Amino acid sequence: MSWLEDLPIRKKITLVILLTCTAVLVVACASLALYELFDFRRAIVLDAGVRADILGKNTRAALAFQDESAAQETLRALQADPHVISAGIYTRDGVRFTDYSRTDAVHSVPSRPESDGSRFTNGHLVVFRPIFQNEKRIGTIYLQVDLKGVYARLWLFAGISVIVLIGALAVAFILSSWLQRPISGPILALASTAQEIARRKDYSVRAPRKGKNEVGALTDAFNEMVAGIQERESALHAEIAERKLAEGKVTAQLSRLAQLHQITRATGERQDLKSVFQVVVRSVEDQLPADFSCICLYDEVSHTLNVSSVGTASEPLAIELDLIEDSVIAIDRNGLCRCVCGELVYEADTTKVQFPFPQRLARGGLGALVIAPLLVESKVFGVLVTARRQANSFSSGECEFLKQLSEHVALAAHQAQLYGALQQAYDDLRQSQQAIMQQERLRALGQMASGIAHDINNAISPVTLYTESLLDTEPTLSTRARNYLTTILHAMDDVAQTVSRMREFYRQREPQLSLLPVDLNRLISQVLDLTRVRWRDMPMQNGIVIDLNSELAQNLPAILGVESELREALTNLIFNAVDAMPDGGTLTLRTRATNSPPSLVGTGNTVPASSGLVIVEVVDTGVGMTEDTRRRCLEPFFTTKGERGTGLGLAMVYGTVQRHNAEIEIDSAPGQGTTLRLIFPVPSATPTSPEIIASPPTLARLRLLIIDDDPLIIKSLRDALESDGHEVVAAAGGQAGIDAFLQGQNTSNPFTLVITDLGMPYVDGRRVAKAIKLASPSTPVIMLTGWGERMAAEGDIPHNVDIVLSKPPKLRDLRTAFFQLLTPALPHPTPPASNTDSPNPPLTP
Repeated sequence: MSWLEDLPIRKKITLVILLTCTAVLVVACASLALYELFDFRRAIVLDAGVRADILGKNTRAALAFQDESAAQETLRALQADPHVISAGIYTRDGVRFTDYSRTDAVHSVPSRPESDGSRFTNGHLVVFRPIFQNEKRIGTIYLQVDLKGVYARLWLFAGISVIVLIGALAVAFILSSWLQRPISGPILALASTAQEIARRKDYSVRAPRKGKNEVGALTDAFNEMVAGIQERESALHAEIAERKLAEGKVTAQLSRLAQLHQITRATGERQDLKSVFQVVVRSVEDQLPADFSCICLYDEVSHTLNVSSVGTASEPLAIELDLIEDSVIAIDRNGLCRCVCGELVYEADTTKVQFPFPQRLARGGLGALVIAPLLVESKVFGVLVTARRQANSFSSGECEFLKQLSEHVALAAHQAQLYGALQQAYDDLRQSQQAIMQQERLRALGQMASGIAHDINNAISPVTLYTESLLDTEPTLSTRARNYLTTILHAMDDVAQTVSRMREFYRQREPQLSLLPVDLNRLISQVLDLTRVRWRDMPMQNGIVIDLNSELAQNLPAILGVESELREALTNLIFNAVDAMPDGGTLTLRTRATNSPPSLVGTGNTVPASSGLVIVEVVDTGVGMTEDTRRRCLEPFFTTKGERGTGLGLAMVYGTVQRHNAEIEIDSAPGQGTTLRLIFPVPSATPTSPEIIASPPTLARLRLLIIDDDPLIIKSLRDALESDGHEVVAAAGGQAGIDAFLQGQNTSNPFTLVITDLGMPYVDGRRVAKAIKLASPSTPVIMLTGWGERMAAEGDIPHNVDIVLSKPPKLRDLRTAFFQLLTPALPHPTPPASNTDSPNPPLTP
């Protein structure tokens, strides 16, 4: 309420009194009005109830004898009362017997009676009362009365209240205007004295004292305060005179220091050399001021100055003098030569200096010139040129200012150069760090996958063994059943290869693993057929259409690779592209060959020298990726799909690309789709497919000992080997296997060969192999383990083990191992420990 605070004290006191009186009168009138309203409502309810009872008594005979005309005649008597809007009589059953409505009535008589009583609604009073005859209810009387009488009485009361309120306020205003003077008079006198002192600046004036109350004490305190101010003012005037004299001596220095600080701060906020120079020349033009200012860089080799930055206000003059940016200035023997040697050069009158550069400025109308060197570590790398049109216009203080400014500019320029070098080093370090972090994440994922491979391989081993056994030992299978079993076997191989590849995120492919020729066009066609449900059928269920655009180059060269890995990588890329187009779009798969020399350098891969590149592009028109997402999308477990994504799709693609000695490129922007490009080297020599090695012959009946802690592995391996005609004894655990072997050695029919697992409780496979070799050095030991691939890759073959095979086992590998270990005349190369891709017969749908 700032307006109330700004009112004069007389008006404020009067207003307070008036507001107080008004509030009291309004409360009193409102209380009387509420009382009148409640009293009148009670009276009208009582009156309407009495009237309804009278009508009920007058019409009960007509109601009892069902004389509607008599009842109607009784109700018409209500026309004499203008406040009755409508009335009605209802029988005991609630049926309307007769009714009455005023001619201008809007509301109709209800068809059914409500509960007895009265209520106010929509500005009317509604009454329902029972009709009794001989203390027995025979009907209900309804009456509707308007409240115009209530409103008229309220309006009358409101008018009287307004008149009384206005009269009371007038009396209060007259009394308050006269009674407030003893309060406001002394205060106004004190305020008048204060205003007089402030206007005349004369602290000898004193306020007159009126009364011995609080206002009198306030007046005495005010007079004492003014006396103290008068004394201090006299002392202050003397001190001000001294301070002005001292301040005049340092004002010039402070102004230059302020300018220097402002320019230094502005340059400190810039990190590139160009913006630092631009800030300096503009500040010199505005704050010194100067008519022309520029900064030139010194070229020590050519011994010239190159114009780097020109002030905005100096540009027209720079064009006239041919001193625009990147212009070259020859160094003369006097001014410029002395400046690049580290001296400050001041030419008070350029028209009197017979050297090329000052003469050039003189022709442009510049009469005074200052050239300040820019030094860093006692070495000049540039100069600051400042000029004015009037001769002899630079003072010694301004020359000193320019010299100090040049030193600060040199430091800022040196800092900008250091910052640029540091930023470049930081960028290089960040890229190296990101590469190392990426490699470490992949290494951690690979090591984790090696740990879970054992359990997965154990789980699928029975499926692989039983499927392969059925295919080999059941010639009576139907073509359909054989195709189903072949499909299951291929699926188990893919599962094993997927688990194997997960640990290979962090390492290159081993040299001993063979890469076969792959036709990428044929592979892409297969992948499109396999994923058709994902990119066409499933989106179409929601009314989403994804158009496929296949642009496969003719006569595309074959590359060397693992077909199942490449098929899985392309499948992941297609799934990602479909997920990036939730509202539909166009999916494009494109291949092409180029003869550009590849930049791919193999790291331990047995890939022949490359004679070109094959490029595969997967393009979508989806939402695209931000720069941060594009940079991190190849990290394991990084996903933008929330709970729907695992974050392994692109990471597995990256691992596959690395193992194939290829490169991956990603072009994407938000709202512009994504292009993911795989670049494979083309081998210089034409690749040939390896020959298919026939399955080794099945040896005669052997007595085999199987040691494992997994009952399913034992049963499936036992059934498969027994179907080959061998006698199989199983032992559940390492110690049980050692005991069974030692017991068999004491019989006439010892074990021919032992197959043991590696990871078993209490006694592992290494201790089992050692115990067997101690008891019988000539007995071959085959280690069958889910860690077989890792052990083969890392060279971790136990000392007492002859051959290591990986789970899930294959009958072909077991037979080959038996044949090699039990046929002394043949060389004993170690069978492959991993399930690499091998030529498989085509699947029949």
